[in-house]
Amino acid sequence: MRKYELMFIVKPDLEEAEIKKVADNMKNVITSNGGKILEAKEMGQKDLAYEIKKYKTGYYFLFLIETENLETTKEFERISRINENIIRNIVIKVED
Repeated sequence: MRKYELMFIVKPDLEEAEIKKVADNMKNVITSNGGKILEAKEMGQKDLAYEIKKYKTGYYFLFLIETENLETTKEFERISRINENIIRNIVIKVED
């Protein structure tokens, strides 16, 4: 099993319920594609290092997942790019 860190930043101007819904949808993307979420952290609203799509802050989420299927991370990236409420995402392979 391979481990990955998946991080994404949600727009700061959404309601709290909408932010939670975006995070839950991303969890569903991972689990429905054969991934197992080992750890999920809601890091809260933080300042961005630079302005992204005219936003200076965003809500950060970090998932540590485990999967055999490379499609899990590819689908996460695809959905993150399509979702208009996510302003940035990154996938990092964790070396043991």
